[in-house]
Amino acid sequence: MRLAPRLRTLMLAASALLCTPAYSQQPKTTVLTGGMLVSGLSVPPLHNATVVIQGERIVQVGPASQVQIPAGATVIDTSGQTMMPGLIDAHAHLFMLGYGDEADWFKWLKTDAGKKYSIEKIMELSGYQMLMSGVTSAIDLGGTTQDSITVRNRINKGEVAGPRLQVAGPLVTRGAFAGFPAEASAVITSPKEAAAVVEQLYKQGVDVIKAHSGLTREDYFAIVKAAHAHKMKVHAHVYDEAAVQNAFDAGVDVLQHVGSAGFPPYSPGLVRAIAEAGRPVVLTAAHRSWIYPDTVAFPERLQDPAARDLFPADIWAAVQASFKEWPAEGYFAGINRQMRYRSPQVKQWIESGAVMGVGTDSGTPMNFNTDGLVREMKVLADEGVPPLEVIADTTRVNARIMSKPDLGTIEPGKLADIIVVPGDPIYSDLTDLAYVQVVMKGGVVYKQNGKPLIEMPK
Repeated sequence: MRLAPRLRTLMLAASALLCTPAYSQQPKTTVLTGGMLVSGLSVPPLHNATVVIQGERIVQVGPASQVQIPAGATVIDTSGQTMMPGLIDAHAHLFMLGYGDEADWFKWLKTDAGKKYSIEKIMELSGYQMLMSGVTSAIDLGGTTQDSITVRNRINKGEVAGPRLQVAGPLVTRGAFAGFPAEASAVITSPKEAAAVVEQLYKQGVDVIKAHSGLTREDYFAIVKAAHAHKMKVHAHVYDEAAVQNAFDAGVDVLQHVGSAGFPPYSPGLVRAIAEAGRPVVLTAAHRSWIYPDTVAFPERLQDPAARDLFPADIWAAVQASFKEWPAEGYFAGINRQMRYRSPQVKQWIESGAVMGVGTDSGTPMNFNTDGLVREMKVLADEGVPPLEVIADTTRVNARIMSKPDLGTIEPGKLADIIVVPGDPIYSDLTDLAYVQVVMKGGVVYKQNGKPLIEMPK
């Protein structure tokens, strides 16, 4: 039987494809080899390791002596360095970048010098700063809805460089956040309105909900019920014990700020209940009570050239000008109390065995996107969490908080979000994490030999 000419042509074409060497259809292969591997799992580091990446995913991990480097692969030598998962920030604010006063920052954006920078452009700049500092994923917990969604989508499309984002959009609150853009707060007056706001935000396309200040117990229950109906997580901005208890009882998914309240430690029963429930807590401990005394001791940190190089010159100048009277800023009005209780609060969570994510409240005064996460990690290590566990909290646990099983560890099949830092961050008590040499996200190298491979947004 003779085949119709068109059918015969199609079969010949299919046969040719089947006979084509497999490598011609494979995505780009990149290999990181020679350094120590910290996988993000609760296992010792692997020395002289090799990681093979094809396209956006990791395909092989093991000792260099046992992993064959594929022909034609791009090889990055990591000898004398450490390979580890990309860092994840579980509490970021990309529409700010460390200006000395939050309200004044948004005023500056309306001046002749600042109005050329839209909120969207500032978020792009913050995302770039974070990525160049080794943060490959982040949860943005408070911003303007459309800008947040737009930047997230543009990053996902590869139009701009930045971390993988989950965004909350506006704060769900009983009172607008003073000095912030009006659209950054969704003010409610009843639980019914709270549920309606959550429904609206879901339809607009946010990923998570940020429950903020002044909420009643009934508000928390309404917010959680509405969010969980759409399988969205709720993060709660909680400080005082009553708010923590209400948020916990309502089923809030992540309790934020509970290590930076400036109050005596929480009741042991409440802490134990949260720990036993496996409810993640994100302490954001460093952003006031450690940053303030650190800056008193070394104010030169505010002129860090590593940060300066990731800012446009005019924004950097404005940020520097905002620091002239920084000790008197209202943001630090409670600093004495916060410093007094900082260690007892952090230690109670460590000793409880609670599931701890790691977040920074980045963008708040003097809390740069470039070093905030390393400072937060260093606090946890200094207060007693083993450095290897701190890294796992910042990668594997934060990936769990994001409900992203493809992230957080270096294993075959996972997305290739990997950074390389000099030396041994475990031995150096995590300080080496401030000097990221290589940043890879989804198999794409954005930084190598300590230098960005892409331009800063302008």
